[in-house]
Amino acid sequence: MDLFEHAYRQDAVKKAPLAVRMRPRNLEELYGQDKVLGPGSLLRRAIENDLLHSLILYGPPGTGKTALAWIIAGMTKAHFHPLNAVMATVKDIRTVVGEAKERAHLYRQRTILFLDEIHRFNKAQQDALLPFVEDGTLILIGATTENPFFSVNGPLLSRSRVVPLEKLTPFDLEQIIDNALQDEERGLGAYSVEMTESAKKWLARAANGDARVALNALEFAVMVCRPGPDGIRMIDVDLVEEALQSRLIDYDPSGDAHFDHASALIKSIRGSDPQAAVYWLARMLKGGEDINFITRRLLILAAEDVGLADPQGLVVANAAAQAVERVGLPEGRIILSQAVIYLACAPKSNRSYLAMDKALQAVEDLPFAQVPVHLRDAHYAGAGSLGHGLDYKYPHDYPHSQVDQEYLPPPLQGMVFYEPGDEGHESRIKRFLAEQDS
Repeated sequence: MDLFEHAYRQDAVKKAPLAVRMRPRNLEELYGQDKVLGPGSLLRRAIENDLLHSLILYGPPGTGKTALAWIIAGMTKAHFHPLNAVMATVKDIRTVVGEAKERAHLYRQRTILFLDEIHRFNKAQQDALLPFVEDGTLILIGATTENPFFSVNGPLLSRSRVVPLEKLTPFDLEQIIDNALQDEERGLGAYSVEMTESAKKWLARAANGDARVALNALEFAVMVCRPGPDGIRMIDVDLVEEALQSRLIDYDPSGDAHFDHASALIKSIRGSDPQAAVYWLARMLKGGEDINFITRRLLILAAEDVGLADPQGLVVANAAAQAVERVGLPEGRIILSQAVIYLACAPKSNRSYLAMDKALQAVEDLPFAQVPVHLRDAHYAGAGSLGHGLDYKYPHDYPHSQVDQEYLPPPLQGMVFYEPGDEGHESRIKRFLAEQDS
């Protein structure tokens, strides 16, 4: 970055939103990331000693990924080149690489490429970066809100260190809000603002760990607030709530949150916790999750985790799926709630699931066995001449519709795939099978 670029950036920052103006200028001003950037940490020492290698900064919005990249830009002797993956192309990468090689040859200066939203780069674009990260032409700092183990190519990932940034706590956000209210140069200190403690705490909670959301809402509240007779702008909960409009839900139906919330929902139901299950369901609905995805997951869970301990579980899940398809939202939420609570409170068994896995493994591992002759189809002309169906015992011709007869082929006889448990309806099945064997 040359002097002209620096001056232009400084002027742009002065006109930028509060969240940009208050962006941390050094590691001491970067809140909430002591786990990876605390005093004496490996990453902090690497930054302070200008010994940085390629990084992937991964974390929720508003946690300081871009801020950290610009802090590094101010502390390094390397040339810092920012790009946004939404707008950048392979041609842009080639231009940066060409300049980096020339800079290294003429001035022995390294080049750091900061690629914001790196997950927006497709495989071909990421592959274009790989050789130059590998040979040291570029030090890559990628920033992403998406899990890099899914969104970044494996070879590129293996040449970078993944740095997870934590969601900011309400306490972190309260400190950030205080700094913005007091800072006269970059913040709102020149506006004679007084913010009630309850308003600050409400905003710190409602921003959901996102400093950008908190600061933008704070700035809007201050700008629209009329000064009182004493010239003071009083910011209370009502004003902050209006400025924020509605509490933001950290949920992207196409990203990590989609899978993490679904996992939390399923594990809560499997763990027989209806309170947690309904909460995660509400989070998914509030975040705009596809209700068909939810009902598909419930159908699978009903067979996999409730199973024959309560055969009605699958019936309830299927009825809920059909009902929600007909009713839609918002009323469909009531149907989903009923299904989720029923499944969470139902006795649990995964024995059907385990039985199928064992059977599939037997198909895979054991020699192929022919269908025993007495079990073969005998409903066509000529079947009798082949012996098909010979000696088959029709169960309904025997007391209680039961008869001692082999149904597995000889190599598999005696193998047990399904072993019923002791929960719910499955205990009855266990007794039934025991009586058959006696």
